[in-house]
Amino acid sequence: MYEKISIAGLSNEEWLRLRKQGIGGSDAGAICGVNPYSSQMKVFWDKTTEEVEEQDNEAIRIGHDLEEYVAKRFTEATGLKVRKSNFMYRSKEYPYMVADVDRLVIGEDAGLECKTASAYNADKWSDGEIPLHYIMQCYHYMAVTGKRTWYIACVILGREFTYRKLVWDDDLISQLRAIEGDFWNNHIVPKVIPDPDGSKVCDEVLEKYFHVAKKASSIELVGFDEKLERREEILAYIEELQLEQKQIEQEIKLFMQDYELAVNEHYRVSWSNVDTTRLDTKRIKQEKPEIYADYAKTTSSRRFSVKAA
Repeated sequence: MYEKISIAGLSNEEWLRLRKQGIGGSDAGAICGVNPYSSQMKVFWDKTTEEVEEQDNEAIRIGHDLEEYVAKRFTEATGLKVRKSNFMYRSKEYPYMVADVDRLVIGEDAGLECKTASAYNADKWSDGEIPLHYIMQCYHYMAVTGKRTWYIACVILGREFTYRKLVWDDDLISQLRAIEGDFWNNHIVPKVIPDPDGSKVCDEVLEKYFHVAKKASSIELVGFDEKLERREEILAYIEELQLEQKQIEQEIKLFMQDYELAVNEHYRVSWSNVDTTRLDTKRIKQEKPEIYADYAKTTSSRRFSVKAA
């Protein structure tokens, strides 16, 4: 069973703050490690800080604006009518799980998730496939609402409309509840940072949490010798690969000479002219120090470096 929380009339910021109170469908794939665009670290930051990130890029705008269109195409294709829900749902048994669903199917114990995708991602929907993090999102919604079926419909821009049907899976939903419960109770509630995952998001979160170092502070480095040795091996390998990459690029440049493009049936290589204008800040500082002082901006960050003892 679940409780319903009205979201009618909420501003976008109020809605985003409400979502911080639990794990939502779009968080499920990240927590399970299957979302290529998010991670446990990103979810952790979102749920444990007061910061509200109002994303507004073109992909998000298109997805939001076309949601109603996707729903209409689903009705045309299936004959099933759908309706919006002005509620957020929270599981009573697993209160860390919340659901903000796109549509509910009228006359059927089911919901609908609406998606859009670029033509470049069409292969991810081929032959009945569904991106894995979307699968986890739909099963999360089933786990919260108790509905036995969830449809997912997608308009692949400029290509096609497609939809899939997912049905209740006891084992998968039990595992999902356990994974989300472990993450909520062992990371979100006690504010214990999850293990690093190598992502850019992880770097950003660590920088935000530990933005300023205590001056002249030091700690004994324990248990990292093998990892640091491996890091040195990786850096040497990267340097070797980058040298090989540069050599290949130089050979192609020598082949192209003063031609701007080189094209065949597999590749299109460009070596084009680029004009760049930059302010000579050193000269401004010397000749117009008052102007430099007015417009100079100081930012603080931490630089990570490793040196052999």
